[in-house]
Amino acid sequence: MTSANNSIPALLPRGKGHQFLLYGDSCSGVPGALHEKTFASVNAVVQRLTPQPDFILFPGDEIIGLTPDPDALRAQWRYWLETEMAWLDRAATPIWHTTGNHTTYDVMSEAVFRAVLDLPDNGPPGQAGLSYFVRRGDLLMVFVNTLWSGLGGEGHVELAWLEATLREHGDARHKLVLGHHPVFPVNGFTGTYQREIGHEYARPFWDLLVKENVLAYLCSHILAFDVQAHRGVLQICTAGAGTAHRMPEGVEYLHCIQAALDEEGLRYQVLDTDGVVRERMEWPLPDPDPAGWKVLRHGDVEAPFSGRLESGRRIELRLVGQSAAADVATAQTIFTAFAPGSIAPFWLGLRGPRQTLTAIVGREPGRSPTYWFGPDVPAGEGFDIHVAIYPDMGPGGLLYRRQDSTRWSSFTSATARGLEQLVWPRHWAIGHGQGGSEDRAFRGDALSLLIA
Repeated sequence: MTSANNSIPALLPRGKGHQFLLYGDSCSGVPGALHEKTFASVNAVVQRLTPQPDFILFPGDEIIGLTPDPDALRAQWRYWLETEMAWLDRAATPIWHTTGNHTTYDVMSEAVFRAVLDLPDNGPPGQAGLSYFVRRGDLLMVFVNTLWSGLGGEGHVELAWLEATLREHGDARHKLVLGHHPVFPVNGFTGTYQREIGHEYARPFWDLLVKENVLAYLCSHILAFDVQAHRGVLQICTAGAGTAHRMPEGVEYLHCIQAALDEEGLRYQVLDTDGVVRERMEWPLPDPDPAGWKVLRHGDVEAPFSGRLESGRRIELRLVGQSAAADVATAQTIFTAFAPGSIAPFWLGLRGPRQTLTAIVGREPGRSPTYWFGPDVPAGEGFDIHVAIYPDMGPGGLLYRRQDSTRWSSFTSATARGLEQLVWPRHWAIGHGQGGSEDRAFRGDALSLLIA
């Protein structure tokens, strides 16, 4: 029993809603093995949550698996369920799983998975107990199988049943889709079929989520915590439930995610093994107060703020202008923040022959910067793009949307860190770089920058 002074307050729905836990990838199930202790350290935090979650979502790789011996595989599952998870009353707090590459790697292991977990039998043909859906009032959760042997194994995913299920439950206020493999790369770790679903599936899969107003795709596999948005739909990756490796080491950490879902949206807190909230977020992003916008004129300007953005704060920029004509590939500054005598830690502008909206973020002296890539801006055309800087989202926290759209997308990056540690300098320039009016100058017309 958790004592009051050791408890961790859970986020609760604002009115009617759902309170749940999300964690994945413990790779345990073997007494005395490496991951048993690390998994226990995460479960100790889960047990401190007050109140306890309504349900738990575990997107795969509960056990180390990967054995050709079905008896050994069943023994791992027994140890995981009956010893390592003995603290959980599964009748009071149901736990739902997805398949994973450690648990369903061939036909034999699929059969063991079905028999041991006895999950709902409402999935596509041939995938009973491997892919399924759960409806809880106004919440639909669809669990897809990203490695069914009948489709080719790891990285392959069935789409027709997913589409039919989402349409059949179109009345659900909240829709979550869960699978083991990410759709989009996490922290720069990428590889079709191995680190994400097969790349030929990615676009049609995500088109379905967008079309059917899915809130988020929840996954694991990459040993990290990561959140990013694509056309208004979140991808949340959690693989910190005990596997004692990180992607990358020194940045990622063991964790669980406690979340609340209600009519206003999703809120979550990411807890490490000390019970400390390391990351948090609210979605969707609220629009800024219309009266709070400030216009920044071309040239050197007084910085509207400096220092580090506190958790819960964000910046929204509106970039308006006419892009340069064709054959302009040089870097063109929209705005930059810098300190005299050092390379600017933040630069936002257009680069390359396709005039790609790009952010360059400096880390520390002597280290290469990191790059974030947004949309291409067609030559000689007007543009009106919103950019949000939301450090609480980590690498996914640099986002854009068109003025005529409400759906945010994260810039593409290959970094494991976001802008949460960036210290904004007091010197800003609009339309040119830190070196003066001809330094990487904007070559288009009518550039206007607004900030909120």
